[in-house]
Amino acid sequence: MKLKPIKTPVVIKEYVLDIGSIQVYDNYMVALYNEGSTVTLERVYQLIGISEIHFRDRPFGFISLRKNSYAIDPTIYNYVRELDNLKAYAIVSVKEMDMHNFAIEKMFYKKPMKFFIDYNNALTWVKRRVARK
Repeated sequence: MKLKPIKTPVVIKEYVLDIGSIQVYDNYMVALYNEGSTVTLERVYQLIGISEIHFRDRPFGFISLRKNSYAIDPTIYNYVRELDNLKAYAIVSVKEMDMHNFAIEKMFYKKPMKFFIDYNNALTWVKRRVARK
C-alpha cells in the first residue's frame, strides 16, 4: 500500500491587522483575533477586502480560531453572508462560552457555519464545502 505524503498547507499571505492576524491559504482564510479586540463592521470590511483580493471569483472558506477572548458584533454576519463565494464558515474553540455565542452568531449568519473543537476537523469540513462549489 502506498501512502501519499502529507501536504503541509502553504500560507500565501499573512495580514497583521489591529484586531489580529489573517492567514490566507489556497482556498480558505484563518483568523486569529487578539485578546480583547472587538470585531466591528469596519474591521469586517478589511476581511472582506482581503477575501476580494485573493478569492474574487472563486469559492473559499473561513476559519475563526478562538484562542483569545474578544467581542464580535453579530450583526456583521448580515454583511458577511452577502459574500456569495464564501462557502463555509468554521469556528474553532474549546471554550464553553464560545459554544453558547456560536448559537447566537448562527442565527444572524444563516449560511453553512459549524463549530469545532478541533482545527483539523474544521479544516476538513471547510475544504469539502469549498470543493462542492
